Amino acid sequence: MAQDSWPSPAHNDRAITDTEYEKIAARFSGDGVYGDPGDPAVVTAGAGLTVDIRANVFASVRGHAWTSGTSTVNLPITANSSGKVRVDRVVLRLDRATWTVRAVVKTGSPGGSVPTLTQSTGDTGVFEIPLANVTLQSGANSVTVARTELYVGVRIRPCTSTSRNPAPVPGEMCFETNTGRVRVWTGDSWVGLFDDSGVIGVNSPLSAWTISTESVLQKRNGNVHLRLGSFQRAAGTLAAGDESRLPVLIPAAYRHPNRDQYAMCYTTGVAISRVAIYSAASDRPGQVWLINHPSIEKGEYVLPGSGISWVVD
Repeated sequence: MAQDSWPSPAHNDRAITDTEYEKIAARFSGDGVYGDPGDPAVVTAGAGLTVDIRANVFASVRGHAWTSGTSTVNLPITANSSGKVRVDRVVLRLDRATWTVRAVVKTGSPGGSVPTLTQSTGDTGVFEIPLANVTLQSGANSVTVARTELYVGVRIRPCTSTSRNPAPVPGEMCFETNTGRVRVWTGDSWVGLFDDSGVIGVNSPLSAWTISTESVLQKRNGNVHLRLGSFQRAAGTLAAGDESRLPVLIPAAYRHPNRDQYAMCYTTGVAISRVAIYSAASDRPGQVWLINHPSIEKGEYVLPGSGISWVVD
């Protein structure tokens, strides 16, 4: 089949079929009701064995607009005399036999679970989205409704870290395919919602210290979590008043932009020491230094606490 596009004068004189319309319109809007869970329920219990769909509701199913109209829509629920509880489902259904969207009731099986949604994506069949679950006791003359509306929401735009929308609107989100990060535009800046660097080793060997346990970090959702390893003094005695750099280096992408971090640690003999993890703005960017400590002899250990964290975006 040759390349084609529509609508176009070259394609059936700009006329398109319902199937062709769905191919493009299904991407114009997410499937669901327009609104949010703070709105009144779309479906409520009606009189007797019925449910009511409130007026002035709008929705989209595979790009096909639907409205409940200006007055309440009342749908009947089939009676249940089975001796078992039955759960029905109210759905919005696009029926490709007529190319219309309507709210309908899918009757469940007594004693069974809620009916499964049918979501055919081909050129025929139906496509359904949920509105509510309806519970009907055996022999009952009224129903109980649990709302399950699917809302359209806001789409997430795929991009890279260097090709985000140059003119975003507040609330717009993007997924960076090269970094795996999800970000949202606040109106002033892109703020990270989700990212996961995985575990990253941050050892940086030095002759003065032997690394006994690896130092690692992991960045998730804009926060860096660092677990410092343990270190054994390999050089001569470190005097109590002297600072010493430890064999750790935080990569540039994971340094706090302007605040140094501090952690407690133990040295041989159960003495307390203190380390500093320097920010990107310091004259020791990303370095980790032992800054307060007792005298440490060759062969003695420094055992930092773990669970140090800070925000980077």
